[in-house]
Amino acid sequence: MSPTIYTIGYEGSDPERFAAALRSAGVATLADVRAVALSRKRGFSKSALRDGLAAAGIGYAHLRALGTPKAGREAARADDAALMRRIYCDEVLNTAAGATALGELAALAAGEPVCLLCFERDPARCHRRVLAERLAGRGFAVVDLFA
Repeated sequence: MSPTIYTIGYEGSDPERFAAALRSAGVATLADVRAVALSRKRGFSKSALRDGLAAAGIGYAHLRALGTPKAGREAARADDAALMRRIYCDEVLNTAAGATALGELAALAAGEPVCLLCFERDPARCHRRVLAERLAGRGFAVVDLFA
């Protein structure tokens, strides 16, 4: 049976529904793949998120190296998924550091249920889709969660 990688965006959610979605899927660790783990939404900045997840029995790992560069975030906000994908692959995944970070994520996810986190609700508009596709190429099943 293939290991599963989950993805989730917190856009339009609240911390309680978010944690419930992770718990119901059996997620052990949330892998925060935002370059900047800050949010204007209550409960979704790094420390508050980590503490809230700990209270729910879920681990937290900030994988900053797998975050989208500023130009990629701007493309995502402008609803240009193709440009965001190109920037993300060129500046992150197709680099030695990006390949190493992706390998570390794959190793973590092979050992326990891991969910990738970013802001966008729609995974097709987010770099976590690119990460999920790369992991699918390594034998992972992909499941998108919605809170």
